[in-house]
Amino acid sequence: MKRLILIFALIASPLYAVQPDEVLDDPVLEQRARDLSTGLRCLVCRNESIDESNAELARDLRLLLRERLVAGDTDEQAIAFIVDRYGEYVLLKPTVTGSNLMLWLAGPIMLLIAAAVGWSFLRKRSQAAGAEAKDSLSDAEKERLRQILED
Repeated sequence: MKRLILIFALIASPLYAVQPDEVLDDPVLEQRARDLSTGLRCLVCRNESIDESNAELARDLRLLLRERLVAGDTDEQAIAFIVDRYGEYVLLKPTVTGSNLMLWLAGPIMLLIAAAVGWSFLRKRSQAAGAEAKDSLSDAEKERLRQILED
């Protein structure tokens, strides 16, 4: 039973692809590197952080991040360096500014446009049905039509 619990605990724990030769000697810097690398996307694996990816490019990004931290960069400076080098796509949570703002707003704007077009279509259709009811035959015309159909 204890073995089963241990197996489930290992399965549930996060798996990191960080190699032993990448780990920094300073545990504080290593923890900062781990915290920052969870927010950086592997450019090969797409939706994995560089900590979770075994790709060579993810390894290069992990090493670059650690180099910047050892060089004395703050967290923001290290991230900015990597974003300047690889683009904002490297961030798992991109900023909501500049050109990204248009991408963040495109979905809701398209939804509003679709709702307006649908509402306009339904409104015109109901107006056409109302106009059709108004244009119905008068009593004299109905009588004449009935006579024609009976003949």
